[in-house]
Amino acid sequence: LLIPVLLLSIGIGIFLFRLIRDGDDWVMFRSNGSIYDGGVLAVGTVTDRNGVVLASVEDGERVYSEDWELRRATLHVVGDPYGNIGTGALSVFADGLAGYDLIGGTYSVSGSGDSVALSIDGELNRVAYEALDGRNGAVVVCDYKTGEILCCVSCPTYDPADPPDDFDDPEYDGVFLNRVLSASYTPGSIYKLVTVTAALEQLPDVRERTFFCNGSLDVDDGTVVCTGWHGEQTLEEALANSCNCAFAELALELGPETLAAYAERLGLTREMTVSGITTATGAFEKAKPGSEDLAWSGIGQYHDTVTPIQMLRLMCAVANGGHSPELTLLRNGGIISGSGGDTLLKSDTARELGEMMSYNVAATYGRENFPGLELHAKSGTAEVGEDASSHAWFVGYIDDPEHPLAFVVLVENGGWGGAVAGSVANTVLQAAVNR
Repeated sequence: LLIPVLLLSIGIGIFLFRLIRDGDDWVMFRSNGSIYDGGVLAVGTVTDRNGVVLASVEDGERVYSEDWELRRATLHVVGDPYGNIGTGALSVFADGLAGYDLIGGTYSVSGSGDSVALSIDGELNRVAYEALDGRNGAVVVCDYKTGEILCCVSCPTYDPADPPDDFDDPEYDGVFLNRVLSASYTPGSIYKLVTVTAALEQLPDVRERTFFCNGSLDVDDGTVVCTGWHGEQTLEEALANSCNCAFAELALELGPETLAAYAERLGLTREMTVSGITTATGAFEKAKPGSEDLAWSGIGQYHDTVTPIQMLRLMCAVANGGHSPELTLLRNGGIISGSGGDTLLKSDTARELGEMMSYNVAATYGRENFPGLELHAKSGTAEVGEDASSHAWFVGYIDDPEHPLAFVVLVENGGWGGAVAGSVANTVLQAAVNR
């Protein structure tokens, strides 16, 4: 008698463990007619951080905000009805929207499900969408103390309440992809932040050295061309000038193994998760020591790639003395996230990087272009082929206890990073501070 009782107890234990672990997956399938109608989640309300309704259900049908621009601006964080956008709340947080719990499953007396509050500010997303002005790209802003993502815009986009008839139109190329979380790009000069981090920690005399730029640098198998003629410069000035010659020299001295190790340590070649969403990952390919390819890899070209969300985490770490909180798309998720996250940088390195990024703004971008913002930033102009305009990047943070904001802006084929992506960043950050 004791043997079958023991086996039964073990079986019940295994079942309860699996129920706790997998119960939501058991009931959240699209043929579950109690919560889905024709494959569309027919329960639950999605709001932004201020309680503005972004998606709800009326008469059993999924509906979105009445504001068409807000619908387009928040598409990739809210999601489409049919789950084509895998990063949308309607897919990622479906169990929360259905009101799932261990006892009742997805049953509710009202049958209307539950509400999920996102961390984003819908109006801030609208500002970012307008600032992109029809160009493809990504804008993401977060609170670098809590990790709450306040703005997450990806373009191209579309109106989920009035979807296009033909998604094969080039206008909608990659429209289901959230470019903030799920796309990787050539970084260009924003990657010099990685190279300078390695140099600060691995080359003891680098702070006292000077670098000479006459417009090009000859290496064993080719020539690295710079965007200017910078003459003699310190490391801080080389970063502000975004001097290819200086950073090619550093890359050759550091070598492929060290550069690859720092790309890994700073989280640029590792997957991360944001509220359960697994992101894309960047890449760093080790080039031959002493080669032109190695020189370009330290400049952010060759085969380097990064994702906007990975760069955002790095910016949080620079702003936070080396530590980045766990990033989240859920309102108040940052209360938990703020105590987690990753330490990516030594505190002294983070401080020095921050000082250099502040000097970038003063010496190169012009503080007058970012009025009222204690901005620390780095631009990037990433070459992506002879027949295509460069990708424009602008990354950084505001050193302001009342507005602890980190940001990344990418404009695909936008041209020069400081002018194009920097202008978008200023528009969005001014709105964020004012809100």
